[in-house]
Amino acid sequence: MILIADSGSTKTEWVAVENGTTVAATITLGINPVYQTVEEIQNDVAENVAPTFKEFAISALYFYGAGCLPEKIEGVRQALAHSFPSATISVQSDLVGAALALCGNRPGIACILGTGSNTCFWDGEKIAKNVSPLGFILGDEGSGAVMGKTFVADVLKNQVSARLAKKFMEQMSLTPAEIINRVYRQPFPNRFLAAFTRFMNENRHEKEISDLITRNFTLFFERNIMQYDYSTYPVNIIGSVGFHFCEMLEAAAAPLGVKLGKVEQSPIKGLIEYHSR
Repeated sequence: MILIADSGSTKTEWVAVENGTTVAATITLGINPVYQTVEEIQNDVAENVAPTFKEFAISALYFYGAGCLPEKIEGVRQALAHSFPSATISVQSDLVGAALALCGNRPGIACILGTGSNTCFWDGEKIAKNVSPLGFILGDEGSGAVMGKTFVADVLKNQVSARLAKKFMEQMSLTPAEIINRVYRQPFPNRFLAAFTRFMNENRHEKEISDLITRNFTLFFERNIMQYDYSTYPVNIIGSVGFHFCEMLEAAAAPLGVKLGKVEQSPIKGLIEYHSR
């Protein structure tokens, strides 16, 4: 039996699979070694993941995670091995997981549009080219964190109508002081900011919001996708932001001559199919 995990900065999906069939699954908070120590990841897995799968003989664990840079992979592997000592453990980036789910063994452009964003050209076996995402402060165009950051800044700088700003602050039960505290003094500010996309989705008919989303997606394509051979390959996307704003994503892509391929909310189904083969 194998265990597959897809981990973004906000949530991690864990699925135990036998002969192509899911036998157990759970969802936990996101794991990201850029923001967490090996000990924190180890404790998280032991407390929130291992109990769900303790009755199963897990022979292999495939973990695809945000922040799994080459220098972080061994630490994540050790943290997972603490709870799954008998399993062969593979740790790779969430971008590799997205590429396997979207493209499998065929070449193509694979992207993540969730809490963060990332892109690559997948040659069918490995990432052949990657435009560095740079995180939500320097990059991550089109991501939930960046759109949330931009929108809340517009609210606090009076760039949206007083009516919309009031609605946002009341619905989210926030004050300016609380926003500053959560962004600058609390862990995982990217999760906090990305959560605002729910409000943006519910109010996408507001011009200030629809314009902001379109600008962000346009920058995503201009600063990332247009560095790949997008005239030959369609752009395949995984992630909640890409999935829920798919129509606006297509509207931003069309004027640039970018064609969308698959747009999926989660890579889990594709990863199950890939590893079952």
